[in-house]
Amino acid sequence: MSPPTGLFAAAFVAATLLPAQSEAVLVGLLLIGEFSPTLLVLVASVGNVGGAVLNWLLGLYIERFRGRRWFPVPDKALDRAQRWFNRFGMWSLLLSWLPLGGDALTVVAGVLRVPFWRFLVLVALGKAGRYVVLAFVTLRLA
Repeated sequence: MSPPTGLFAAAFVAATLLPAQSEAVLVGLLLIGEFSPTLLVLVASVGNVGGAVLNWLLGLYIERFRGRRWFPVPDKALDRAQRWFNRFGMWSLLLSWLPLGGDALTVVAGVLRVPFWRFLVLVALGKAGRYVVLAFVTLRLA
């Protein structure tokens, strides 16, 4: 697996509900210097947004399983997330890059049927912005 492919995979998984760390992979590849920083930021951004889209799709269909014993999110937690999202609106998707709660925002956006193109633009801005800042700081300090 080539480094950009590995970066894509790490970024994709990091955006799902599974634990993963794409920032360390990006920083490592930037410090090695074998690939264009622009290419690396683009690959990480596309992978991370792709994982968020998977979360959004899960959110679209997760409600039908609510109330089952094996359902992964307690009713109270899902209700709380929905109230929070409704309070702050879809603009909160700009914070989908946050390590704690960002992935849940993308699932809740699916549950609440946020239109896909609005979801995609806001999540892409937030997630790509994070990688741009991380790359800029890494290259300045290196």
